[in-house]
Amino acid sequence: MLTKKGAATRQRIIDAAGAEIRERGVAAATLDDICRRSGTGKSQLFHYFPEGKEQLLLAVAEWEADRVLDDQQPFLGQLTSWEAWDHWRDAVVDRYRRQGVHCPLGVLITEIGRHTPAAQAVTRRLLEQWQRQLEAGVARMRADGRIRDVDPVRAASALLAAIQGGVSILMSTGSSAHLEAALDLYLDYLRDTQLRTAGA
Repeated sequence: MLTKKGAATRQRIIDAAGAEIRERGVAAATLDDICRRSGTGKSQLFHYFPEGKEQLLLAVAEWEADRVLDDQQPFLGQLTSWEAWDHWRDAVVDRYRRQGVHCPLGVLITEIGRHTPAAQAVTRRLLEQWQRQLEAGVARMRADGRIRDVDPVRAASALLAAIQGGVSILMSTGSSAHLEAALDLYLDYLRDTQLRTAGA
């Protein structure tokens, strides 16, 4: 169990490593640079990350995964109206536009080893947390009668897949057009469920 000071030092190292990686890339981000940027020594770094750079990269990947969700707040946690869904949609597009073709999380996961249990755990946790919040939003809208005959689990799964597909294309082309189209069409579909049911 870390002390408050120890937790702050550990996070300072993670923050410094994340900044180095975003600016210079994983390969160029040396432990010496990270120590210099965080104001720590090698002994401190290895105290918190005894397995070295790979363990530190995993910690940075977990931090970057949390940022994916944090950047969507407060909208992702408050999907209780169509206005809130529209704000969330804009937050998602804005986040990935700012990220552009460079994905720190993707680079980190690849560096750790995309198929290693540690990397898979980070990705799985991110997607599970993201999906749960989307499911909750669909379920609330269904309970209020604004979405009809839609299974929240399937709806959230499809929406998350649409986002990831749009993000993959953005990273390949630099254009957010496909991501925006996927989000807009899917939200139109959810809105239309009430109209289709009412007209049936």
